[in-house]
Order: sequence, then structure tokens, then C-alpha cells
Amino acid sequence: MTKGKGKQVEPMVLLPPMPNPSAGSANPSASLSSLWGYLLPALNHIVRSPTNSTEKAPVIDISYHMGIHTATYNYFTMQVETVSTNKERERLTPSGTDLYEHIDKYYAEVARELLLGAPEDDSSLIHYIVPCFNRYAAGAHSVNRLLNYVNRHYVKRAVDEDRGWLTLSDIFDAVAKAIQDGDTKDKITNKLKERRTEELKKWGWDEGGTSEQLAHAESCAEAASPVDRVVPLSALALRRFRTELLEPLLAVPKLKGNKRRKAGTHNGNAPNLPKGRLARAVRELLEKQDVDVEERKRLVTELANAMRVTGVRDGHPLRKRLDKYLSTGTV
Repeated sequence: MTKGKGKQVEPMVLLPPMPNPSAGSANPSASLSSLWGYLLPALNHIVRSPTNSTEKAPVIDISYHMGIHTATYNYFTMQVETVSTNKERERLTPSGTDLYEHIDKYYAEVARELLLGAPEDDSSLIHYIVPCFNRYAAGAHSVNRLLNYVNRHYVKRAVDEDRGWLTLSDIFDAVAKAIQDGDTKDKITNKLKERRTEELKKWGWDEGGTSEQLAHAESCAEAASPVDRVVPLSALALRRFRTELLEPLLAVPKLKGNKRRKAGTHNGNAPNLPKGRLARAVRELLEKQDVDVEERKRLVTELANAMRVTGVRDGHPLRKRLDKYLSTGTV
């Protein structure tokens, strides 16, 4: 099968479903180490396995999928049952924290591995990041569905306990200024909701939009949150892609010594100032003359999307440059 002149479309090769590993007589929900040992092969298969399909993550056998769900459910249940009184429960770390932190560390390691695999040549960097992100995100969304019980049992409770992406302390000052004497609890609650809506609008949400648009905006906001905030597993993975891969590539190298800016370098282009690797790669992609226009637009679109959904804010200079190109077609 061909597409265009002389371009061969590679057939999509999907890995076979990973079978349920034999655990023998061991109970995978007996301890965190047992549960993690049972989960890890599935996570590696879904997130790390090489495949030429960046849009679809490899799958695991249905019996393995059900086994993971059951083991995770039993692990959480056993943690709760081992605590005999409410006072003891209050003193303990909330059940699920240990597993959640293991998953967070796992994604951080995967993202750092991807960073270490990045090409040294700036001209190849975006061609590397885009498929890497697509493959990583496909795996992350698959794991989010696989371990949805963690979201339902642990993440939801953490958000209810004000440990989510947007806490009362984040919005208290702004809301407190708007509160007047005599305001009822309902009025204060509505003001808190208004503040949350303002935050979501920064990620593309418009009042009256669809539920899918709202969910997308909230996912971006979750990924943009500090690493100590509890967010759904899909946003957790996207956040780590930002902190462990994108941010190091966006970082501007420090000037050595006490060098000062030369006259004329204070404008928006700042040609004599150092730029991060990703900014240099974007500049080369946009300014290079021998790049196919459609290919350039595709790479810019996908890189802009990756930056947005991983929580790079719209005020970032590189996001502004990419958005300007997509909206005007000019550099």
C-alpha cells in the first residue's frame, strides 16, 4: 500500500497480548512488594515495549487485566482491615499512598530514560520528542484504565481531603477578598467554584463547553500542578513527562561569570542570549528553508499539544511562539 509518490506505509505491527504471569501460590496482594512485582511486567509491557504504533499501547491478556484489578482491590481492602480503630487509622498514612508513590517514581524513571535517549543534534530533537510523547501518553492512558481503582479509591479521597491539583489555600486569598459580611455558605461555595472555573479557562475551557472539553482542561490543569499534589494516574504520568523531560530541555543554560547583556539584546529575539535545547530546535524547525511545510506544521501542532497537555502554561515563551505560528503561519 502506498501513500503519495514513492512513500511506503509500514504495516501496523501490534505486539500480542501479554499473558498472565504465573504467581504460583504467592498472593500478589499480600504486600506492596508482592503487588508491585505483579504489576511491573504489565506496566513495562504497556509503557516501555517497543512498537511502531505510537497511537496504541500494547495490551495484556484479559485474565492478567482482571488479576491486576483483583489484586489491587484486595491490597487496598487488606490495608483498611488491618487498622482496627479510627484513631489508629488517623495516625497512619492513607491507604494507597505507597502504591501511588511507586507509580509516580515509575513514570519519573521512564521519562528520564526518554530524556537520556534524546539525540544530541538539535535538528532531530523534535522528531524524537513527538513520537516519544505519543507512545508514552498512549501507555499512560492505558495504565490509567488498568489501575482505575487507584483513582477511585485513593485519588478521589485525596481530592476530597483538599490534596488535589487546586486546593483551598491556592484560591483562598482571591476568594477571601470577594467574601462580604453576611455571605452564606452557599455564596462562598459558589465563589470557590467561580475561582476554579477561572483556572480551567486558562486551559481552554469555556463555560457552556462539552463535558469532554471540561475533562481535557482539568487534565491539563492537573498535569500543571506541583508534584506533591494528588492527581489521576494519567495526569500523574503527563506531569512527569513535563518535569523530567520537557523542563530540562526548556531550561536555559546559565551564563558563566558576570557577563552582562550587550546593548540591543533586550528585545524579544535576544539573539545573543543562550536558549534551551528545545527552543533552539523549534527555531531551527521554523526557520529552516528545506523543511516540508505540511511536515513542519504537523510537528509544531503535536509539540504544542504535548506542551499543553503536560502542563506547560500558555504564558511560556515557547508555547507562545508555537501558537503564533499555528495561528498566523509566521515565525
